[in-house]
Amino acid sequence: MSEDIYIVGIDMLKFGKYPNRTPAQLGSEAALGALDEAGITIHDIQAVYSGSNYTTMIGQKILQQIGQTGVQIINLVNACATGATTIREGWTGIRAGEYDTVLCVGVEQTAGLGMLGAAKPGPIPTEGLLGSATMPAVFGEAGMEYAAKTGATFADFAQIAVKNHHHSTMNPKAYLQRETPLEMVMESEMIAYPITKFMCSVNVDGAAAAVLMSEKKVKERGLMDQAVRIRASSIASSPWQQRDPTMFDINSVTRLAADKAYKMAGLSPEDLDLVELHDCFAPAELQHYENLRLCGEGDGVRLLQDGESALGGRIPVNVSGGLLSKGHPIAATGIANLYELVQHLRGHAGSRQVEGARIGMAHVVGLGTAAAVHILEKA
Repeated sequence: MSEDIYIVGIDMLKFGKYPNRTPAQLGSEAALGALDEAGITIHDIQAVYSGSNYTTMIGQKILQQIGQTGVQIINLVNACATGATTIREGWTGIRAGEYDTVLCVGVEQTAGLGMLGAAKPGPIPTEGLLGSATMPAVFGEAGMEYAAKTGATFADFAQIAVKNHHHSTMNPKAYLQRETPLEMVMESEMIAYPITKFMCSVNVDGAAAAVLMSEKKVKERGLMDQAVRIRASSIASSPWQQRDPTMFDINSVTRLAADKAYKMAGLSPEDLDLVELHDCFAPAELQHYENLRLCGEGDGVRLLQDGESALGGRIPVNVSGGLLSKGHPIAATGIANLYELVQHLRGHAGSRQVEGARIGMAHVVGLGTAAAVHILEKA
């Protein structure tokens, strides 16, 4: 088996709205932060893996800001899994023995874009016939399907938002940092039942970056004290199902990626100390409890109601505030989730620190394209 690969430097911008800055400028700031933490410069980087869904050639544009050294640049687009895919590809390049130090960057500007993933008109009107392809509608349908199977209520879905918004008050890099009591969440504007405005992730601008190194190079540079081991890196795509033409399946792709990651890591869900998962809409988090095997089938509501997924619980989920509060700049989200894990594994998460954290899981899913799961371990 190849030697271990580590994250030795990682950074993210506070997510928000940056109308006077370009995606390249945002990505450059995150990249320089990751390089600084690793104690290296762009001249030490042998390859760059970069991602953006709305900006072409983002890697070249970032290196125009921080140093064009002639190295290989690979630009990636994989929907919400884009940032995580840059990590997967950088990890793969080092495992293959081609590199020992790579830079991974994800950046997006989505503030002001409005509804993402809206259906394009075609010759047959799909509204009502095939359902809506807007993301709130897709996840509203998924939430209702989950409710029919498990008995989950409107209040249960709202409680996810309450929990994550509370967590965000302890995260200075989250866009929203305020409490939202249950009544406030339930009474906010209805977007697509059972999803209200405060149950939706926020369109924001943001960037995140990470420096990956081989174990040999980590030891050469004396960085083991800050290094975080990538125990597993897994990506899966959505398998075809007969239901696909009429209703999306938001579950199977995550289950495939999670099972691959557990097998690769040689671990089970019971070994995890915290999870950052893709709560693009509140009902999705409940479903992903089960998809990631954090509990048994139909037990997601119990996990929530018993406080097991809150800070201080058995398996804290989205202690960063999640996408609901931190924001969701699509291509940056996958690396930002890893940033949160690294803070806890290093013991640097402040008032939201998960005590004794040694192993964490990060998950993102681009509906219909890919789900990525990474498991990190304190070195």
